[in-house]
Parts: sequence; structure tokens; C-alpha cells
Amino acid sequence: MKRLILLAVAALVALPAAAQMQEAYPSYIQVNGRAEMEVTPDEFYLQIIINERDSKGKISVESQQRDMIAALKRLGIDVDRQLRMANLSSEFFKKNTSVAMAKYQLQLGSSAEVARAWQALDNLGISDVSILKVSHSKIDQYKEQVRVAAIRNARQNAETLAEAIGQSVGKCFYIYDSNSNVMPVMYDNMMLMRSAKASGAVEMQAEEEPLEFKTIRLEYNVQTKFVLE
Repeated sequence: MKRLILLAVAALVALPAAAQMQEAYPSYIQVNGRAEMEVTPDEFYLQIIINERDSKGKISVESQQRDMIAALKRLGIDVDRQLRMANLSSEFFKKNTSVAMAKYQLQLGSSAEVARAWQALDNLGISDVSILKVSHSKIDQYKEQVRVAAIRNARQNAETLAEAIGQSVGKCFYIYDSNSNVMPVMYDNMMLMRSAKASGAVEMQAEEEPLEFKTIRLEYNVQTKFVLE
């Protein structure tokens, strides 16, 4: 009952506002605008977990860490910039005085780098590697481009409809942008790992891309209202 009363009050409050809008803009058109873009990723984030249990305690985590860093450096990876540890307080587990498990995040710049790094880690017996996410170094710039394209599409739609009834479109007095962040891209890590191993077994040219990653899909929608003249 209380909810019905609140809804009734809200409706009464909205009526004067709607009446004022109708009075200010007696003739208007409401349309949606839409735009999309597909971006090939150039940032790849891997999660690497080193666990002493993988070697049944024969190889310490510290030793595996040193081997991993040396292997990544041999691939030309700037480990100081591209490799970072996870939070010690939540992602590390200790056994007595030595670390029993460690988690890293590795940022790479191409699918070829991903395949080479994955193969090198597997050769060291580090198999707990997965794709955290993919992105693009200019993703924010591309988002803005798509949003601008969406509002331009809305005006074009308004002009097309207005022309059909012998009218023209004036100023825009309402824009509703309800867009959220880009939806994450999900990957089958087992399939990618098999592809990386197969790619690592074959000598490839530097410009070849051994792994196929999904493009990042940017899609934006806006609601608009334009004055009809």
C-alpha cells in the first residue's frame, strides 16, 4: 500500500514537468541512436600461479620464480614493467618461513608474445596460466568515438523521419546515455593453451600471429528528443 502511494505521488509530481515540456516543445520527435566498433586487442593480461605442489615439493617457489623471470627476459619481456606480483596479504600463502604459492600478472602486447610466453612457462612446468582479460591501449579514445557516432546516428534518424512528414529537426533538448563498460570477453583457457603449445613447436616468422583472440566489441545506444520545426 505504501508503495502504491509513493508511485501515485511520483506520477503527480511528473505531470507538471511533462506539461511544461509539452508547452515548451509542442512538437518534438524522440529517437534512439546506435553505433558500434570492433577493436583488435593489443593488451593481453595473463595470470600465472606458481605452486610448490606442482613439483611435489621438489622445486621451491623461489627457484621457479627465478627460472620464470629468466625465461621471460630471454623472450625480450621487460619484467620490471610487464610483470607484477599480486597482493601479498591476499594472494600469497606461506608454509613455515618459505612461500608455498605465488601469483603474478603478466601484461603482453601481442598474441605472438602470449604464445611464446605460454610455451616458455609450460617448459618450466608452470602450467597454471590463464587469460585474465584483453584490452586496447586506446580503448577510452575508441569508446568516445563510438558514443559520438551514436548521437550523430540519432540526429540522422530524426532528420529522416521528420523529412518524411515535411518537417525539419531543430535543437536537441534531451539526451539519455545509459551505457556501461564494455562487456568482458571470455576465453577457453585450455584451448588457448593447446594452441600456444602447438604454435611453440613450430618456428614462425616474427610478424605471424599464432593465436586468434576475439575482437573487443564496443556498442553504444542513446535516447534523444529533438524539436520539430
